Amino acid sequence: MSDNTSRMRTIFRSKTRKALDKVEDPRELLDDSYDQQVKLLQQVRKALAEVATAKKRVDLQGQELGARYQRLGDQAREALAHGREDLARAALERRSLIERQVSQLQQQYAGMQQQTAQLEERERRLSEQIAAFRIEKETIKATYTASEAQVRANEAVAGIGATIDDVGTSLDRARDRVAQMQARAAATDEMLASGALKDLTAPPDADIERQLAALSAQAEIDRQLQAMKGVDGSTDARRTGDGGEWLSIGQGPSAT
Repeated sequence: MSDNTSRMRTIFRSKTRKALDKVEDPRELLDDSYDQQVKLLQQVRKALAEVATAKKRVDLQGQELGARYQRLGDQAREALAHGREDLARAALERRSLIERQVSQLQQQYAGMQQQTAQLEERERRLSEQIAAFRIEKETIKATYTASEAQVRANEAVAGIGATIDDVGTSLDRARDRVAQMQARAAATDEMLASGALKDLTAPPDADIERQLAALSAQAEIDRQLQAMKGVDGSTDARRTGDGGEWLSIGQGPSAT
């Protein structure tokens, strides 16, 4: 083999090595994987904040309806005390409508509580994984940098360039470690695919169900009127105070 051919091969190997180091530097791949995971964590936290805001809005609506529910009950008793059964019936009819509205809010509130718990668990696990990944990432980067510096020092001392095989073996090991980290990042992405909001749309034949519910509501109002006629109307066993106990409306036997 001629000296010119040997020099050309050495130059080719050196340029190839530099090109591979530039394109497939495992330190950059690790940093990119880390940044992707941090973005996923930020998305989870943003979703958690949005759900918390929606949940608070539903809670305020429930408190408002609870206060009105209580006020209508008081009005029904007062009307009955003045012999105005027609007004008492109207108040109870409106209170029955509010009870159905509260029931829908309760379902939404329960769904948001479940979603909040799921997001909190994902946020906790993802934070732990990112913290562990960061430590391992920095360790790998430091090791790679030290090894790279050692290779260059050895090359300078020996006066020769590293061969493609040597560099390839070192990069293969680094790629294997990077692939493991990227697999973890992909696993966190799959976590976000689950936990959709519960579908609360009305079922088929909802019109029939509403009519049957209306009949049941009228029967319940008649029962409440009869019960009011037989007891002292000065107190209500189901008073909700300042409206903060709205979640308990409709959860037990209807009070008079």
